[in-house]
Amino acid sequence: MSVPQLRWPLSPVLVTGPSMSPTLRHGDAVLVRRSGREIRPGDVVIAVFRSRPELLVVKRAVRPTDGGWWVYGDNDLVTDDSRAYGVADVIGRVVARYWPRPGRIPPRPL
Repeated sequence: MSVPQLRWPLSPVLVTGPSMSPTLRHGDAVLVRRSGREIRPGDVVIAVFRSRPELLVVKRAVRPTDGGWWVYGDNDLVTDDSRAYGVADVIGRVVARYWPRPGRIPPRPL
């Protein structure tokens, strides 16, 4: 199965599930940039786990590893992140939420 691709340099993505709460909530719409500056620890990203290539996820980049990234959700009660699925390949970086609460995504200390 192929890795999901974002079609435009700046693409809309709809958040589903509680794993990024309270930063992002189910139903939030975000803009994702495929290119630009390099990913840094603490960035909110769109990624695909190597062990689950059909699943596009929104997570926070923690650290680079094995040519990919270790990613976590902001909700500590939900562990559907690298703790369960391992290394992820980052597709793009979330640059802003545009609906329903427009604004930048706040950084979170790691």
